[in-house]
Amino acid sequence: MADTLNSTTLECLRRETADNPTASVIWLHGLGADATDFEPMVPMLDIQASVRFIFPNAPIRPVTINGGMEMRAWYDIDPGAPLAGGEDIKNSVAAIRSIVAEEIAAGIPSERIALAGFSQGGVIALELGLSHNQPLAGIMALSTYLHDHEQITERIGLANVETPIFMAHGLSDPVIPITRAITSREALIGLNYRVEWHEYAMGHQVCPQEITHISQWLASIYPN
Repeated sequence: MADTLNSTTLECLRRETADNPTASVIWLHGLGADATDFEPMVPMLDIQASVRFIFPNAPIRPVTINGGMEMRAWYDIDPGAPLAGGEDIKNSVAAIRSIVAEEIAAGIPSERIALAGFSQGGVIALELGLSHNQPLAGIMALSTYLHDHEQITERIGLANVETPIFMAHGLSDPVIPITRAITSREALIGLNYRVEWHEYAMGHQVCPQEITHISQWLASIYPN
Protein backbone atom coordinates (compact mmCIF):
# COMPACT_ATOMS: atom_id res chain seq x y z
CA MET A 1 0.00 0.00 0.00
CA ALA A 2 1.36 3.43 -0.96
CA ASP A 3 0.96 6.75 0.80
CA THR A 4 2.59 10.15 0.78
CA LEU A 5 3.93 12.08 3.74
CA ASN A 6 6.47 14.75 4.53
CA SER A 7 9.90 13.82 5.84
CA THR A 8 12.02 16.47 7.51
CA THR A 9 12.56 18.28 4.22
CA LEU A 10 11.06 16.29 1.34
CA GLU A 11 7.69 14.85 0.42
CA CYS A 12 7.96 11.08 0.04
CA LEU A 13 5.91 8.27 -1.44
CA ARG A 14 6.20 5.07 0.60
CA ARG A 15 5.26 1.53 -0.23
CA GLU A 16 5.78 -1.62 1.88
CA THR A 17 6.04 -5.13 0.49
CA ALA A 18 4.54 -6.59 3.69
CA ASP A 19 3.58 -5.58 7.19
CA ASN A 20 6.21 -4.70 9.79
CA PRO A 21 9.10 -3.92 7.43
CA THR A 22 12.57 -4.90 8.58
CA ALA A 23 14.47 -3.09 5.83
CA SER A 24 14.23 0.10 3.79
CA VAL A 25 15.20 1.21 0.28
CA ILE A 26 15.38 4.95 -0.37
CA TRP A 27 15.02 5.32 -4.15
CA LEU A 28 15.70 8.63 -5.91
CA HIS A 29 14.23 9.57 -9.28
CA GLY A 30 16.00 11.27 -12.19
CA LEU A 31 15.86 14.79 -13.60
CA GLY A 32 12.33 16.04 -14.28
CA ALA A 33 10.66 12.91 -12.90
CA ASP A 34 9.06 12.56 -9.47
CA ALA A 35 8.43 10.14 -6.61
CA THR A 36 5.97 8.09 -8.69
CA ASP A 37 8.57 7.16 -11.31
CA PHE A 38 9.83 3.89 -9.82
CA GLU A 39 7.01 3.10 -7.38
CA PRO A 40 5.24 0.84 -9.96
CA MET A 41 8.35 -1.36 -10.04
CA VAL A 42 7.91 -2.56 -6.45
CA PRO A 43 5.39 -5.35 -7.28
CA MET A 44 7.78 -6.60 -9.99
CA LEU A 45 10.52 -7.31 -7.46
CA ASP A 46 10.74 -10.81 -6.02
CA ILE A 47 11.81 -10.04 -2.45
CA GLN A 48 10.88 -12.32 0.45
CA ALA A 49 11.86 -9.84 3.18
CA SER A 50 9.42 -7.14 4.28
CA VAL A 51 10.85 -3.95 2.78
CA ARG A 52 9.72 -0.34 2.96
CA PHE A 53 10.43 1.54 -0.29
CA ILE A 54 10.71 5.31 0.08
CA PHE A 55 10.54 7.50 -3.03
CA PRO A 56 11.36 11.17 -2.23
CA ASN A 57 10.44 14.10 -4.46
CA ALA A 58 13.37 16.30 -5.44
CA PRO A 59 12.92 20.07 -5.01
CA ILE A 60 11.74 22.12 -7.98
CA ARG A 61 14.56 24.30 -9.31
CA PRO A 62 15.68 25.95 -12.57
CA VAL A 63 17.96 23.67 -14.61
CA THR A 64 20.55 25.36 -16.80
CA ILE A 65 20.89 22.56 -19.35
CA ASN A 66 17.14 22.85 -20.00
CA GLY A 67 17.22 26.60 -20.58
CA GLY A 68 16.51 27.47 -16.97
CA MET A 69 13.17 25.65 -16.99
CA GLU A 70 11.97 24.76 -13.50
CA MET A 71 11.54 21.05 -12.74
CA ARG A 72 12.25 18.51 -10.06
CA ALA A 73 16.02 18.13 -9.85
CA TRP A 74 18.48 17.03 -7.19
CA TYR A 75 20.98 19.55 -8.57
CA ASP A 76 21.50 21.99 -11.41
CA ILE A 77 23.29 20.78 -14.54
CA ASP A 78 25.37 23.30 -16.47
CA PRO A 79 27.12 21.71 -19.47
CA GLY A 80 29.64 24.55 -19.42
CA ALA A 81 30.59 23.86 -15.79
CA PRO A 82 30.24 20.14 -14.93
CA LEU A 83 31.05 20.64 -11.23
CA ALA A 84 28.78 23.67 -10.74
CA GLY A 85 26.07 21.58 -9.06
CA GLY A 86 28.28 20.64 -6.14
CA GLU A 87 26.48 22.78 -3.57
CA ASP A 88 23.08 21.47 -4.70
CA ILE A 89 24.41 17.93 -4.39
CA LYS A 90 25.55 18.60 -0.82
CA ASN A 91 22.11 19.93 0.08
CA SER A 92 20.32 16.97 -1.53
CA VAL A 93 22.64 14.54 0.27
CA ALA A 94 21.78 16.23 3.57
CA ALA A 95 18.05 15.94 2.83
CA ILE A 96 18.30 12.22 2.06
CA ARG A 97 20.53 11.69 5.08
CA SER A 98 17.66 13.01 7.20
CA ILE A 99 15.39 10.31 5.73
CA VAL A 100 17.99 7.68 6.65
CA ALA A 101 17.98 9.07 10.19
CA GLU A 102 14.18 8.91 10.29
CA GLU A 103 14.24 5.24 9.28
CA ILE A 104 16.80 4.46 11.97
CA ALA A 105 14.66 6.29 14.53
CA ALA A 106 11.70 4.18 13.35
CA GLY A 107 13.61 0.99 14.19
CA ILE A 108 15.34 0.05 10.92
CA PRO A 109 19.08 -0.47 11.55
CA SER A 110 21.41 1.42 9.20
CA GLU A 111 22.80 -1.86 7.87
CA ARG A 112 19.26 -2.70 6.67
CA ILE A 113 18.89 0.55 4.71
CA ALA A 114 19.86 0.72 1.02
CA LEU A 115 20.18 3.77 -1.20
CA ALA A 116 19.09 3.61 -4.84
CA GLY A 117 18.89 6.15 -7.61
CA PHE A 118 18.46 6.62 -11.33
CA SER A 119 20.53 9.20 -13.25
CA GLN A 120 20.67 12.32 -11.04
CA GLY A 121 19.23 10.26 -8.20
CA GLY A 122 22.07 7.77 -8.57
CA VAL A 123 24.61 10.56 -8.17
CA ILE A 124 23.05 11.44 -4.81
CA ALA A 125 22.81 7.78 -3.76
CA LEU A 126 26.51 7.25 -4.47
CA GLU A 127 27.57 10.53 -2.86
CA LEU A 128 25.66 9.80 0.34
CA GLY A 129 26.38 6.10 0.47
CA LEU A 130 30.15 6.47 0.11
CA SER A 131 30.35 9.21 2.74
CA HIS A 132 27.79 8.00 5.28
CA ASN A 133 29.27 7.35 8.73
CA GLN A 134 27.18 4.23 9.39
CA PRO A 135 27.20 0.95 7.44
CA LEU A 136 24.42 0.59 4.87
CA ALA A 137 22.91 -2.49 3.24
CA GLY A 138 23.84 -1.45 -0.29
CA ILE A 139 23.97 1.24 -2.96
CA MET A 140 22.17 0.90 -6.30
CA ALA A 141 23.32 3.29 -9.04
CA LEU A 142 21.30 3.09 -12.26
CA SER A 143 22.29 4.91 -15.47
CA THR A 144 24.43 7.31 -13.48
CA TYR A 145 27.95 8.41 -12.59
CA LEU A 146 30.18 9.43 -9.70
CA HIS A 147 30.29 13.19 -9.18
CA ASP A 148 33.81 14.68 -9.33
CA HIS A 149 35.39 11.22 -9.29
CA GLU A 150 38.92 12.64 -9.32
CA GLN A 151 38.38 14.10 -5.82
CA ILE A 152 36.24 11.29 -4.44
CA THR A 153 38.87 10.19 -1.90
CA GLU A 154 38.35 13.51 -0.10
CA ARG A 155 34.66 12.75 0.46
CA ILE A 156 34.38 9.04 1.24
CA GLY A 157 34.25 7.49 4.69
CA LEU A 158 35.30 4.10 6.00
CA ALA A 159 31.91 2.80 7.19
CA ASN A 160 30.79 1.56 3.75
CA VAL A 161 33.99 0.24 2.20
CA GLU A 162 32.49 -3.27 2.27
CA THR A 163 29.00 -2.20 1.20
CA PRO A 164 27.86 -3.87 -2.06
CA ILE A 165 27.29 -1.49 -4.98
CA PHE A 166 25.05 -2.36 -7.94
CA MET A 167 25.74 -0.36 -11.10
CA ALA A 168 23.80 -0.73 -14.37
CA HIS A 169 23.90 1.26 -17.60
CA GLY A 170 22.61 1.29 -21.15
CA LEU A 171 25.12 0.70 -23.93
CA SER A 172 23.49 3.40 -26.07
CA ASP A 173 22.61 5.91 -23.34
CA PRO A 174 22.43 9.33 -25.08
CA VAL A 175 22.12 11.29 -21.83
CA ILE A 176 24.97 9.84 -19.75
CA PRO A 177 27.45 7.99 -22.01
CA ILE A 178 28.39 4.57 -20.69
CA THR A 179 32.05 5.63 -20.75
CA ARG A 180 31.29 8.04 -17.91
CA ALA A 181 29.74 5.25 -15.88
CA ILE A 182 32.69 2.95 -16.61
CA THR A 183 35.10 5.64 -15.42
CA SER A 184 33.09 5.87 -12.21
CA ARG A 185 33.08 2.09 -11.81
CA GLU A 186 36.85 1.91 -12.23
CA ALA A 187 37.35 4.68 -9.69
CA LEU A 188 35.30 2.71 -7.17
CA ILE A 189 37.05 -0.58 -7.89
CA GLY A 190 40.38 1.21 -7.56
CA LEU A 191 39.33 2.10 -4.00
CA ASN A 192 38.43 -1.55 -3.30
CA TYR A 193 34.65 -1.12 -3.36
CA ARG A 194 32.61 -4.19 -4.32
CA VAL A 195 30.87 -3.26 -7.56
CA GLU A 196 28.41 -5.53 -9.36
CA TRP A 197 28.28 -4.19 -12.92
CA HIS A 198 25.60 -4.74 -15.60
CA GLU A 199 25.18 -3.24 -19.05
CA TYR A 200 22.23 -3.59 -21.38
CA ALA A 201 21.25 -2.91 -24.99
CA MET A 202 19.17 0.14 -24.09
CA GLY A 203 19.28 3.94 -23.78
CA HIS A 204 18.65 6.08 -20.70
CA GLN A 205 16.00 3.84 -19.19
CA VAL A 206 15.36 0.60 -17.33
CA CYS A 207 14.74 -2.71 -19.15
CA PRO A 208 13.08 -5.99 -18.04
CA GLN A 209 16.39 -7.85 -17.72
CA GLU A 210 17.68 -5.07 -15.48
CA ILE A 211 14.61 -5.34 -13.25
CA THR A 212 15.36 -9.04 -12.83
CA HIS A 213 18.94 -8.27 -11.82
CA ILE A 214 17.79 -5.53 -9.43
CA SER A 215 15.39 -8.01 -7.83
CA GLN A 216 18.15 -10.59 -7.43
CA TRP A 217 20.53 -8.04 -5.94
CA LEU A 218 17.96 -6.78 -3.44
CA ALA A 219 17.18 -10.36 -2.45
CA SER A 220 20.90 -10.93 -1.84
CA ILE A 221 21.26 -7.95 0.51
CA TYR A 222 17.93 -8.67 2.20
CA PRO A 223 17.81 -12.44 2.67
CA ASN A 224 14.58 -13.59 4.29
